[in-house]
Amino acid sequence: MKARKSGRAWLRDKDAEKSKASFPELFFDLVFVFGLIQLSHTLAEDFTSATAGEALLLILAIWWLWINTTWVTNLLNTDSEPVRLLLFALMFAGILLAIALPEAFGDHPLPFAVIYVGMQIGRSLFAWFAFRRHDPKSASTFLRITVWACAAGTLWIGGGLASFEWRLSIWSIALGLEYSAPLLRFRFPGLGGSEKETLHLNGEHLAERCALFVIICLGETILTTGRNAAEHMGTDLTFLVFCGAFLTTVAMWWIYFHQGQEEAAEKAEVTSKPEAVAHNLFTYGHLPIVAGIILTAVGEDFALSHPHEQADLRATAAIAGGPFLFLCGNIWLKLAAAERIPFSHAAGLVGLLAIAIATPLLPLYGMNIAATAALLATGAWEYAALRRPSAQSA
Repeated sequence: MKARKSGRAWLRDKDAEKSKASFPELFFDLVFVFGLIQLSHTLAEDFTSATAGEALLLILAIWWLWINTTWVTNLLNTDSEPVRLLLFALMFAGILLAIALPEAFGDHPLPFAVIYVGMQIGRSLFAWFAFRRHDPKSASTFLRITVWACAAGTLWIGGGLASFEWRLSIWSIALGLEYSAPLLRFRFPGLGGSEKETLHLNGEHLAERCALFVIICLGETILTTGRNAAEHMGTDLTFLVFCGAFLTTVAMWWIYFHQGQEEAAEKAEVTSKPEAVAHNLFTYGHLPIVAGIILTAVGEDFALSHPHEQADLRATAAIAGGPFLFLCGNIWLKLAAAERIPFSHAAGLVGLLAIAIATPLLPLYGMNIAATAALLATGAWEYAALRRPSAQSA
């Protein structure tokens, strides 16, 4: 009985209030600051159409690693020692993953693949072990998740061993398997699929964890921008571009946190289908938001490093494409959470498209300032619209 009680302590009490992120979870998140900085540096140094595809794959991998860990910590008791040790082990592996990240498409891809696969399988096995005696339905779900992780893991390892020409294709298939598994309810030959709504999620906690990850991404943007501004402060336009970059970060914070994040948290808290809503709002819905912030940081690096250079497609993809992705993600979030049409965001997308079309006419600093203006106008429009009695025109 004592052993059973001890094992049960690994799980979050269904009746307990757990809407706030725990200190071990926040400690774990620090690793991803390093990972995102590594990714931004790698992109800024060599951003081409080929590396853009590689970067997208790495962003997808990092997000998938983090969001799946967040689902597990949502269900487990992070105050118990075994769960804390799991997070510490994942932290150590995450640091090694971040160190290996710049060479994922270089000369040493296998360490990245092995660490990534080990983290995915190890975490899922731990969750299965934690649930196996106390919640058979949840345990069966994590067993299927582990099997899917192993199937995708063979492709990750295979891509790490393959030539450079094949690596992107093989790893893309691996990510496709991982991202499609929840949509298929982890159905696997011989195991069937998981029942709907078997995991007892805390939607408010998931909403807060995703909001904190957005803060991490925005913080990484501030760190990268400050570092680049310090290196180029001698040029005449550095301060102007730095101000624009800072205002871009503020505008992104405002657009996401002023209304949308609260609506997502409320939707996740009151829904009768927490798994389906969590996948829509958080697992998939936050991906373009995160990718957009990371890409915007790369664009700001371009503008700070070479403000007078003429904008090209590479710079356009980062400076205008990053905010474009960010707004697309916020439209998804606000439609799914509150069923309101954010017309301000649609107008922002049109403005960013116009900026992209004007690429041949703009230097990098001009494009950066124009993209900042588009985001500020979007946030101001939404703020004004939400203050009116009819808020559906926001």
